[in-house]
Amino acid sequence: MLSEALQFLFDTLLQPFAVILLLRFHLQWLRAPMRNPLGAFIMTITNFLVLRARRFIPSARGFDIATLLLAFVVEAIYLAATLWLQGLPIDFPVLGLLMWTAVKLLKLSLYLLMAALFIQALLSWFNPHSPMAGLMAAVTQPFLLPLQRRIPPFGNIDLTLLVLLIVCQLILIVPLRWLENLVLSLF
Repeated sequence: MLSEALQFLFDTLLQPFAVILLLRFHLQWLRAPMRNPLGAFIMTITNFLVLRARRFIPSARGFDIATLLLAFVVEAIYLAATLWLQGLPIDFPVLGLLMWTAVKLLKLSLYLLMAALFIQALLSWFNPHSPMAGLMAAVTQPFLLPLQRRIPPFGNIDLTLLVLLIVCQLILIVPLRWLENLVLSLF
Protein backbone atom coordinates (compact mmCIF):
# COMPACT_ATOMS: atom_id res chain seq x y z
CA MET A 1 0.00 0.00 0.00
CA LEU A 2 2.85 2.40 0.81
CA SER A 3 4.61 1.52 -2.43
CA GLU A 4 1.43 2.31 -4.40
CA ALA A 5 1.16 5.69 -2.68
CA LEU A 6 4.82 6.46 -3.43
CA GLN A 7 4.42 5.37 -7.05
CA PHE A 8 1.37 7.64 -7.31
CA LEU A 9 3.41 10.56 -5.99
CA PHE A 10 6.26 9.83 -8.40
CA ASP A 11 3.80 9.58 -11.31
CA THR A 12 2.09 12.79 -10.25
CA LEU A 13 5.11 14.94 -9.39
CA LEU A 14 8.37 13.65 -10.88
CA GLN A 15 7.25 12.46 -14.31
CA PRO A 16 5.26 15.62 -15.16
CA PHE A 17 8.13 17.82 -13.95
CA ALA A 18 10.52 15.98 -16.27
CA VAL A 19 8.04 16.51 -19.12
CA ILE A 20 7.76 20.23 -18.32
CA LEU A 21 11.55 20.58 -18.30
CA LEU A 22 11.75 18.71 -21.61
CA LEU A 23 9.02 20.94 -23.06
CA ARG A 24 10.95 24.02 -21.95
CA PHE A 25 14.06 22.68 -23.68
CA HIS A 26 12.16 22.05 -26.92
CA LEU A 27 10.38 25.41 -26.85
CA GLN A 28 13.69 27.21 -26.45
CA TRP A 29 15.35 25.05 -29.12
CA LEU A 30 12.53 25.80 -31.57
CA ARG A 31 12.55 29.49 -30.60
CA ALA A 32 8.85 29.37 -29.74
CA PRO A 33 7.28 32.53 -28.31
CA MET A 34 7.04 32.23 -24.55
CA ARG A 35 4.77 35.24 -23.98
CA ASN A 36 1.59 33.24 -23.62
CA PRO A 37 -0.11 31.45 -20.71
CA LEU A 38 1.65 28.11 -21.31
CA GLY A 39 5.07 29.71 -21.71
CA ALA A 40 4.61 31.78 -18.54
CA PHE A 41 3.54 28.68 -16.62
CA ILE A 42 6.54 26.67 -17.82
CA MET A 43 8.98 29.45 -16.98
CA THR A 44 7.45 30.03 -13.55
CA ILE A 45 7.44 26.39 -12.52
CA THR A 46 10.96 25.61 -13.75
CA ASN A 47 12.94 28.83 -13.22
CA PHE A 48 13.86 27.98 -9.63
CA LEU A 49 15.91 25.02 -10.82
CA VAL A 50 16.96 26.00 -14.35
CA LEU A 51 18.38 29.39 -13.43
CA ARG A 52 20.56 27.82 -10.73
CA ALA A 53 21.75 25.08 -13.09
CA ARG A 54 22.67 27.62 -15.78
CA ARG A 55 25.29 29.07 -13.46
CA PHE A 56 27.27 25.85 -13.84
CA ILE A 57 26.10 24.40 -17.16
CA PRO A 58 26.46 26.73 -20.17
CA SER A 59 24.43 26.59 -23.35
CA ALA A 60 26.05 25.01 -26.37
CA ARG A 61 25.25 25.86 -30.00
CA GLY A 62 21.93 27.39 -29.04
CA PHE A 63 20.81 24.41 -26.96
CA ASP A 64 19.84 24.95 -23.35
CA ILE A 65 21.94 22.09 -22.01
CA ALA A 66 21.09 22.90 -18.37
CA THR A 67 17.36 22.34 -18.94
CA LEU A 68 17.95 19.16 -20.94
CA LEU A 69 20.29 17.79 -18.29
CA LEU A 70 17.77 18.60 -15.55
CA ALA A 71 15.04 16.80 -17.49
CA PHE A 72 17.40 13.83 -17.86
CA VAL A 73 18.22 13.78 -14.13
CA VAL A 74 14.58 14.07 -13.03
CA GLU A 75 13.55 11.30 -15.43
CA ALA A 76 16.43 9.09 -14.25
CA ILE A 77 15.38 9.63 -10.62
CA TYR A 78 11.80 8.76 -11.56
CA LEU A 79 12.85 5.55 -13.34
CA ALA A 80 15.23 4.51 -10.56
CA ALA A 81 12.53 5.11 -7.94
CA THR A 82 10.04 3.11 -9.99
CA LEU A 83 12.47 0.20 -10.33
CA TRP A 84 13.18 0.32 -6.60
CA LEU A 85 9.45 0.29 -5.80
CA GLN A 86 9.00 -2.72 -8.07
CA GLY A 87 11.46 -4.62 -5.91
CA LEU A 88 14.60 -4.48 -8.01
CA PRO A 89 17.74 -4.20 -5.92
CA ILE A 90 19.46 -0.83 -5.84
CA ASP A 91 22.52 -2.25 -7.64
CA PHE A 92 20.85 -2.33 -11.07
CA PRO A 93 23.14 -1.32 -13.96
CA VAL A 94 23.61 2.44 -14.08
CA LEU A 95 24.44 2.39 -17.79
CA GLY A 96 21.12 0.62 -18.45
CA LEU A 97 19.28 3.25 -16.41
CA LEU A 98 20.97 6.07 -18.31
CA MET A 99 20.16 4.47 -21.66
CA TRP A 100 16.56 3.86 -20.59
CA THR A 101 16.28 7.50 -19.51
CA ALA A 102 17.50 8.67 -22.94
CA VAL A 103 14.97 6.43 -24.71
CA LYS A 104 12.18 7.66 -22.42
CA LEU A 105 13.08 11.29 -23.17
CA LEU A 106 12.93 10.53 -26.90
CA LYS A 107 9.50 8.96 -26.42
CA LEU A 108 8.30 11.91 -24.36
CA SER A 109 9.58 14.29 -27.05
CA LEU A 110 7.55 12.49 -29.69
CA TYR A 111 4.48 12.55 -27.46
CA LEU A 112 4.95 16.30 -26.96
CA LEU A 113 5.14 16.80 -30.73
CA MET A 114 2.02 14.70 -31.25
CA ALA A 115 0.18 16.69 -28.56
CA ALA A 116 1.23 19.95 -30.24
CA LEU A 117 -0.06 18.67 -33.58
CA PHE A 118 -3.37 17.67 -32.04
CA ILE A 119 -3.76 21.00 -30.23
CA GLN A 120 -2.84 22.89 -33.39
CA ALA A 121 -5.51 21.00 -35.33
CA LEU A 122 -8.13 21.77 -32.69
CA LEU A 123 -7.15 25.43 -32.55
CA SER A 124 -7.30 25.74 -36.34
CA TRP A 125 -10.91 24.54 -36.23
CA PHE A 126 -12.20 26.42 -33.20
CA ASN A 127 -9.95 29.41 -32.39
CA PRO A 128 -7.20 30.01 -34.96
CA HIS A 129 -6.28 33.41 -33.50
CA SER A 130 -5.70 32.13 -29.97
CA PRO A 131 -2.46 33.12 -28.17
CA MET A 132 -1.58 29.42 -28.19
CA ALA A 133 -1.82 29.19 -31.99
CA GLY A 134 1.53 30.94 -32.50
CA LEU A 135 3.19 28.69 -29.95
CA MET A 136 1.84 25.51 -31.54
CA ALA A 137 2.81 26.73 -35.01
CA ALA A 138 6.36 27.44 -33.81
CA VAL A 139 6.59 23.91 -32.42
CA THR A 140 5.12 22.06 -35.39
CA GLN A 141 6.24 24.09 -38.44
CA PRO A 142 9.86 22.86 -38.51
CA PHE A 143 8.50 19.32 -38.82
CA LEU A 144 5.56 20.09 -41.11
CA LEU A 145 7.34 22.29 -43.67
CA PRO A 146 9.45 19.51 -45.23
CA LEU A 147 6.30 17.43 -45.64
CA GLN A 148 4.31 20.36 -47.03
CA ARG A 149 6.95 20.82 -49.74
CA ARG A 150 6.42 17.23 -50.89
CA ILE A 151 2.72 16.60 -50.22
CA PRO A 152 0.33 18.99 -51.94
CA PRO A 153 -3.02 19.84 -50.34
CA PHE A 154 -5.94 17.75 -51.50
CA GLY A 155 -8.94 19.98 -52.19
CA ASN A 156 -7.62 22.74 -49.89
CA ILE A 157 -7.09 20.23 -47.08
CA ASP A 158 -3.55 19.92 -45.75
CA LEU A 159 -2.90 16.27 -44.88
CA THR A 160 0.69 16.78 -43.73
CA LEU A 161 -0.40 17.00 -40.10
CA LEU A 162 -1.98 13.55 -40.37
CA VAL A 163 1.11 12.19 -42.17
CA LEU A 164 3.38 13.55 -39.42
CA LEU A 165 1.17 11.97 -36.73
CA ILE A 166 1.44 8.63 -38.53
CA VAL A 167 5.23 8.97 -38.85
CA CYS A 168 5.54 9.80 -35.14
CA GLN A 169 3.44 6.79 -34.22
CA LEU A 170 5.52 4.53 -36.45
CA ILE A 171 8.72 5.83 -34.83
CA LEU A 172 7.22 5.05 -31.42
CA ILE A 173 6.19 1.55 -32.49
CA VAL A 174 9.25 0.33 -34.35
CA PRO A 175 12.63 1.85 -33.44
CA LEU A 176 11.83 3.25 -30.01
CA ARG A 177 10.05 0.13 -28.80
CA TRP A 178 12.98 -1.94 -30.07
CA LEU A 179 15.43 0.34 -28.24
CA GLU A 180 13.37 0.22 -25.07
CA ASN A 181 13.20 -3.59 -25.14
CA LEU A 182 16.94 -3.73 -25.75
CA VAL A 183 17.64 -1.45 -22.79
CA LEU A 184 15.19 -3.27 -20.51
CA SER A 185 16.94 -6.55 -21.26
CA LEU A 186 19.92 -5.14 -19.36
CA PHE A 187 17.90 -5.27 -16.14
